[in-house]
Amino acid sequence: MEDAAVLPLEVTQWTYADYKAWELKPRERYEIIYGEAYAMSAPNAFHQSILIELGRQFANFLVGKPCKVYPAPYDVRLFYHEDESDDTVVQPDLTVVCDKNKRGPEGCRGAPDFVAEILSPSNTAIEMQRKFHAYRAAGVREYWTLEGEYKTLTVSLFEGGKVVTQAYSGKDTVPVTILPGLSIELEPVFAE
Repeated sequence: MEDAAVLPLEVTQWTYADYKAWELKPRERYEIIYGEAYAMSAPNAFHQSILIELGRQFANFLVGKPCKVYPAPYDVRLFYHEDESDDTVVQPDLTVVCDKNKRGPEGCRGAPDFVAEILSPSNTAIEMQRKFHAYRAAGVREYWTLEGEYKTLTVSLFEGGKVVTQAYSGKDTVPVTILPGLSIELEPVFAE
């Protein structure tokens, strides 16, 4: 965290209530994973290109359907508590929420159905491992991680306590398990 003045050093475990009270500078963003704050750097142009194309394919498919797709920044309170004591607030690059009762004015209240993260050099292995476990524990059904540099996608399905993982490369067409009938073409997603 680059600006310790924004986040008091004496606090070690953050909640959503704390998160809402932070006075951040423009373009400054944080996530909280199990009470620990993680600074987020601004995404690069290729990251944003991947996000726009991936989001376009999802949005086109979801027209007129009950599920909604949201690009970052969009707060996802994985372990939602009405009193705002929840300690995990993330901003996945792409989020699909099918349960309209989870769609609050501030973001998603509870586990979304689908999450995609586009990895950046600033993402640490520890941060991504913690997110993986948080998504699984919260009840996310499908989790995608995209690596633009390598033009690869890893799909993790969380089914009945098990994790099923499949890897894809830049020219594959990938089914979205939680949305039968939707397949994502990776070639335009990773086009530079």
